[in-house]
Amino acid sequence: MKKMLAVVAAATFLAGCAGMAGGDRGASQGTSQRTAGEVVDDATITAQLKAKLAADPDLSALKINVDTMQGAVRLKGEVKTLVLRRKAESLAKEIKGVKSVDNQLVITG
Repeated sequence: MKKMLAVVAAATFLAGCAGMAGGDRGASQGTSQRTAGEVVDDATITAQLKAKLAADPDLSALKINVDTMQGAVRLKGEVKTLVLRRKAESLAKEIKGVKSVDNQLVITG
């Protein structure tokens, strides 16, 4: 339980940092700037998915990178089977606020 809480805390922190940087890039490129609520929502989605991945004995939160931008989730990394690739995508789609999932996970098994 302590390990899972540590993973969730780390994921939340990292997701928040990544989300904040994304908002700055949008402003410098002349596109509409993201609101603080959108950044928080993306960070929340990322943290929730990382927690689900960490809690699943078949998936590795350390081998799956999760990026969220305006509700669009991108999964990158490695899984052992097609079933696990689909499972990771399914977990992402279950989270409130997820609009789409770009599953770029590579099967290594």
